[in-house]
Amino acid sequence: MVVMFILGGLHRKKTAEAAIGSAEQEANKIVSDAIAEAEAKKKEAVLEAKDEIHKQRTETEKELRERRNEVQRMERRINQKEETLDKKSDNLEKKEEVLNGKIKEAEARLEEVESIKKSQFEMLERISGFTKDQAKEYILKTLESDLDHEKAVKIQEFEQRTKDEAEQLAREVITTAIQRCAADHAAETTVSVVPLPNDEMKGRIIGREGRNVRTLEMITGVDLIIDDTPEAITVSCFDPVRREIARVALEKLVADGRIHPARIEEMYDKAKREVEATIKQTGEHALIDAGVNNVHPEIVKLLGKLRYRTSYGQNVLKHSLEVSYIAGLMASELGTDVRLAKRAGLLHDIGKALDHEMEGSHVDLGVEFAKRYKENDIVLNAIKAHHGEVEAKSVTAALVQAADAISAARPGARREDVQNYVKRLEKLEEIADSFEGVERSFAIQAGREVRIMVKPNIITDDKMVLLARDVAKKIEESMEYPGQIKVNIIRESRTVDYAK
Repeated sequence: MVVMFILGGLHRKKTAEAAIGSAEQEANKIVSDAIAEAEAKKKEAVLEAKDEIHKQRTETEKELRERRNEVQRMERRINQKEETLDKKSDNLEKKEEVLNGKIKEAEARLEEVESIKKSQFEMLERISGFTKDQAKEYILKTLESDLDHEKAVKIQEFEQRTKDEAEQLAREVITTAIQRCAADHAAETTVSVVPLPNDEMKGRIIGREGRNVRTLEMITGVDLIIDDTPEAITVSCFDPVRREIARVALEKLVADGRIHPARIEEMYDKAKREVEATIKQTGEHALIDAGVNNVHPEIVKLLGKLRYRTSYGQNVLKHSLEVSYIAGLMASELGTDVRLAKRAGLLHDIGKALDHEMEGSHVDLGVEFAKRYKENDIVLNAIKAHHGEVEAKSVTAALVQAADAISAARPGARREDVQNYVKRLEKLEEIADSFEGVERSFAIQAGREVRIMVKPNIITDDKMVLLARDVAKKIEESMEYPGQIKVNIIRESRTVDYAK
């Protein structure tokens, strides 16, 4: 058994050794094959690398050749440009030499011209008898004279063209308005005269120790002037409504014959009610006459009060109606709102019914009162602008402004006191005399024209137009006046000689 076991072990050993030897051979074969294959791949990779290097070298050499060729081409172009620049530089040098020669020649000629010019000036001065400055002054004077003539001609042309375009329409509109609006001359005064049946009535009105006249003056707020005027008593008061109430009350007392304080008070109350009713009726009639409606009752009362208010002797209510008529007629001719123009014209002086009772100008009071009773903004602007203190913002306001001036400026419309009238005439003459070349001036035609006598050796015919324009402009800036003032320039040259 032991032998069998040993023999079996030996056999397995031999078999194992044989297997190991076979495996070693196989391994050696695999290694040798791998080494051979690696050598083959190595040779192949080397060959490929050499081919790639050769290929890259070839491309690099080709690119270098191309760049070298491009550089050579650029060098050739640069060389050509340098040659061209050299040629241009040579040409410029030649031209510069030529120009320098011409400049020297021109300078020489300029010196020659200056010399000739100087000799010519000297010759002209000898011939004309003028120095250079004198000749310059003479030319400037001549040019100034020519310019004055041209300005005068242009002004005349412009004025004539403007007149041609506007005169016909303006004449038609204003003439039609004035002709269709007939109005009386101013005749109102600031006092009222009450006729008496006899002079004995004066004593009854004065009363015992003057109690009746004191009562009358205290209740009515007026002054009674009882003088030597036969059969008349004068009622004087700054407030025209109070004066009218006193006049009516006094007439009633005279007619009744019973004059004592209690009766005076009773008659005053009656007269006050009558005047207030008359005021209301007058305001309503004014609205009807002007064709104006939808007016607040308080404004109607103010219109009625204007019946007793005068301005420069002109009845304010009649003036307001006249302005309303004229503004309406002009609005009709121009195709604008006639009713609005009439309304603004009627209310433009409404503040004059308040300026006895409240502080402020009649314009401001009128605007404030009309605004209080919701009058149209156009009407408010027309009231505010009718004396030109603010800008007229509508055609209606401009028409009221023109109609107011027409009504105030028409012959007989207003009376000025002598002092103001003389001051206006003196101011006109003072303005005219302030201009150079004016010899004398005269304000004539009640201040509607100023005649100016000028010195003919100073004011030429052409300068007359400019002088007339300047005087008119200064009058417009310095004075306030109704209508327009004519500036009349008179120039006369006289030559006197004597036969010996």
